[in-house]
Amino acid sequence: MAVIKVPTNFNIDLEFEIPEFYRRLTALFVDMIIQFFYFKIAVEILKLIANRNDIWDIDDQYNLQWLVIIVLLLPVLSYHVLLEITMNGQSIGKKVMNIQVVNENGGKASISQYLIRWLLRDIWFIIMLIIGLQYKDSGNNGESVFLIMIVLGYFITDIVLVVSSKKSQRIGDLLAKTILIKTNTRGNIEETVFMEVADNYSPSFPQIMQLNDKDINAIKSILETARKKGDFGIAETACAKIKAHLNIESDMPPFDFLETLLKDYNYISVK
Repeated sequence: MAVIKVPTNFNIDLEFEIPEFYRRLTALFVDMIIQFFYFKIAVEILKLIANRNDIWDIDDQYNLQWLVIIVLLLPVLSYHVLLEITMNGQSIGKKVMNIQVVNENGGKASISQYLIRWLLRDIWFIIMLIIGLQYKDSGNNGESVFLIMIVLGYFITDIVLVVSSKKSQRIGDLLAKTILIKTNTRGNIEETVFMEVADNYSPSFPQIMQLNDKDINAIKSILETARKKGDFGIAETACAKIKAHLNIESDMPPFDFLETLLKDYNYISVK
């Protein structure tokens, strides 16, 4: 099982599992099946509407053409980018297979990163392939061969990169600086740091507010990793670096110290 290490600001690497190729492929098939059935249902609905010729004048027929484009094509073309933006890096297929798009630092990908991935998705190259085949039918063999070669080159390159690269990144991931990780084994750095804190809680280390959000998320991830692995050394190393950085003196055990920092942050940040 492929694992990558992402460094934090405390010089401690967090591990993320890279999903197997079959997971990515299955997620893609699930999404394609959803898109296919949506397309079929939308086509049947639009056929019923279009067959009512008695109620359509010329202007209505023109508007109906735009309705077909919007209802049929727009949801299919924008499926991945809209879901990944609104579902925190997941489409329905990715959610089923427990995989998620994150940035190369393990944090939440930005909208621009999702857009870059989307612009280099397979759907656009499938459209290019269809256009290329239509060129061939119309006798434009040169243009047809050119487009088909581009499409084949893209898919072959994508498969080779996913299978052989260290981070299993396809072309879109490389340009967007994103990776896919398994979500059922690790939490990513940008997951919420929210913790329930009593109203009468008294913060021990107000210096925690000197750290930024990424640092706080890293502390939470380090604590979770150390607890899961039972690795006292990771927690102790993180505590030493945090204490030195914030000029904190404390004999509190590492796990308790890190948890107290998170509670202090949650309490102070909402007051």
